[in-house]
Amino acid sequence: MSPADIAMISAYTAIGVGIILAAAGLGSALGWGLICSKYMEGIARQPEMRPQLLGQMLFTGGLMEAFPMIVLGISMWFIFANPFLGAAQASVAAAMGG
Repeated sequence: MSPADIAMISAYTAIGVGIILAAAGLGSALGWGLICSKYMEGIARQPEMRPQLLGQMLFTGGLMEAFPMIVLGISMWFIFANPFLGAAQASVAAAMGG
């Protein structure tokens, strides 16, 4: 396997990880927007429920915020322990009879 092939696999992996992280960030931003808008709607409908709604909003936001962190962990795995590179090296070795 040539260094150019290794560089190509690493570059494509980096592009894919960038797209995945951008999608996770966008999803998180949209989620926070929806959560906060529904919180404001709830306060407008029943102002006396504000403390309960605040707790529920922060709890739900915390759960929703965990998703990009999980995606970040998976993305780091793709970058530092690139499974595609290992699979490509194994297939080249098998094709060469090794």
